[in-house]
Amino acid sequence: MRAVDIFTPGKTPTVTFVDEHLKKNESLLRDALEQGGMLISLSGPSKSGKTVFVKTVLGADCVIAVTGAGVQSPDELWDRVFHAIGTPIPKTLSQSQQESSKVGGTGKVEGSVIVAKGEVSASVERSTATGADVSADLATSRLGLLIKELANTGMFLFIDDFHYMNREVQEEVARQIKDAIASGVQIISASVPYRSEDVLRANPDLRGRVVGIDFDYWDADTLQRIGELGCRALNISADPQFLRSLASEAAGSPQLMQALCLNTCFESDHRERTDFTVTIENSDALFKSVCNRTAHSTDYSGTMERLREGPKTRGTDRIQYRLSDGSVGDVYTILLRALAMDPPNLHFRYAELGSRIERVCETQTPVGSSVTGSCVHVAHIANDGQERDIMEWDAEEDVLHIRDPYLLFFMRWGE
Repeated sequence: MRAVDIFTPGKTPTVTFVDEHLKKNESLLRDALEQGGMLISLSGPSKSGKTVFVKTVLGADCVIAVTGAGVQSPDELWDRVFHAIGTPIPKTLSQSQQESSKVGGTGKVEGSVIVAKGEVSASVERSTATGADVSADLATSRLGLLIKELANTGMFLFIDDFHYMNREVQEEVARQIKDAIASGVQIISASVPYRSEDVLRANPDLRGRVVGIDFDYWDADTLQRIGELGCRALNISADPQFLRSLASEAAGSPQLMQALCLNTCFESDHRERTDFTVTIENSDALFKSVCNRTAHSTDYSGTMERLREGPKTRGTDRIQYRLSDGSVGDVYTILLRALAMDPPNLHFRYAELGSRIERVCETQTPVGSSVTGSCVHVAHIANDGQERDIMEWDAEEDVLHIRDPYLLFFMRWGE
């Protein structure tokens, strides 16, 4: 057994799949599917294991997974499904070329050439059509093709990131989903918690036909089980505190915990199971090398550079503050250092941010309006150019949310 087969951050885990805390959700999922005619809506933060859960419970070979990110029309979404299952998409548009000519006064047509010889006194209109009209009964409706291919087949369509489609596309997709599930297509959608009701807002007729299943980030005890199961399979004796530290850095993400454990095997040169037990001590040097190596696969360097620079200033330089390490920095440098401090956290209320900022600064700290303003700008900059939102400032609650655990990890270990 190899480490890459045990710890699988990019694939569905087998040996290290932990599901004790998911038994209730598994029961809800199976009951809803057995009932039929229902849309199953999974709600959970990014990297919380929704896709792995579905593929493990239902069988990876039975799940057709597509994403709503970047989808501009329902047809584009269904085309992704057809591509995944290998269904050819019939041509739906008639293609023809029209050649027409009109002859007025005197003249005649010989073949396609107008000859003015005074032999024809009436007007002549000539039209020729070339090209093939290619169509199919089902080609006029991708929804019809979807139903034909998937209804009552035992296959499950998993639409991840439903919330990333714009509202107009959501509305039409939701309407078609209603027709599809009524025809026997089994569909599961997934969204982040604060957008979990998008599918219902898009089509209120789905109310009463949706079963909601909530996920959350994993706690440290559950994440630590990933490391324990994998080490046992590889005949490795790992210090529990070392695994606990890895679980803390994973910030609730089982995928990130898988990556940390795999890189622990690489850094300690335990790449496959041995006949004798090997030991991994709670070493600070090993822990740092593992985290630094993992940061290479979570590259947010470009984003971090833009966050440090902040928005462009208009003629006035930002106030510089003396920091506790003897350096100086503006409010954006201070905010990023505060977010990266121990302990790792994905949600920062204003009071906690203020406490962290006081620890970053030597004496003087930025005023409250400067801090909240920088939170607004940081979230905007972080999300610019991203396929999905990775940071959000909730102005009503005064909370800064980091939506991607990998972003937090890179803040802490990327440099």
